[in-house]
Amino acid sequence: MYKKEFYVFDDQGPKSAVIRNYHESDFDGLIRIQRESFPPPFPSELLWSKEQLQSHIRLFQEGALCIEVDGVLAGSLTSLLVDYDEKGPDHTWDDMTDRGYIGSHVSEGRTLYVVDIGVRPQYRKAGLGSWLMFSAYELVVHKKLDRLLGGGRMPGYYKKSDELKPEEYLEGVVNGELKDPVLTFLLRCGRTPLKVMGNYLEDEESCHYAALMEWKNPFAGK
Repeated sequence: MYKKEFYVFDDQGPKSAVIRNYHESDFDGLIRIQRESFPPPFPSELLWSKEQLQSHIRLFQEGALCIEVDGVLAGSLTSLLVDYDEKGPDHTWDDMTDRGYIGSHVSEGRTLYVVDIGVRPQYRKAGLGSWLMFSAYELVVHKKLDRLLGGGRMPGYYKKSDELKPEEYLEGVVNGELKDPVLTFLLRCGRTPLKVMGNYLEDEESCHYAALMEWKNPFAGK
């Protein structure tokens, strides 16, 4: 199982942090992270339930990560293993993640797929999202997988949807002409966009689009 201890920094200086696999005793804190990370208009029915969290630790606890700061749960990342066909049709979040229950987990899959990442707003200046993402990259390397993959929300797109196609919006973010809370964060973490997918998730801010973004294992030899 995974455990990493280090320090993070915010306006008040260094704070002790731990990234580890989450357990049943963490469920209330994880649900709180979800509520604070994804406020309305994000659909409340897409926030984690205890049944989903139980499924995460039962099927693939290696991919169920949380971060504590000074002993307080502050963020989480959930993932599963999949066999991804690059030539296949676009997928939805529901299809790829079994509606968040990760029943679609393939134990011999070569791709680590990010189901969800969230950080409580009061902790975001400390870079916890990046630390969680880098820990997922370490899991990719440890398990000798080909890559990490996931659909990145585009929560700033609704402001530009009348003038830009989703692909143009993504291009603008990549070129540095636009900033998006999620896409810009993923780019800073080393993720590379592959394509835009429609009807990925019930998400008004993203107009239901997502950018499929990848991180390749540099040791995979491909």
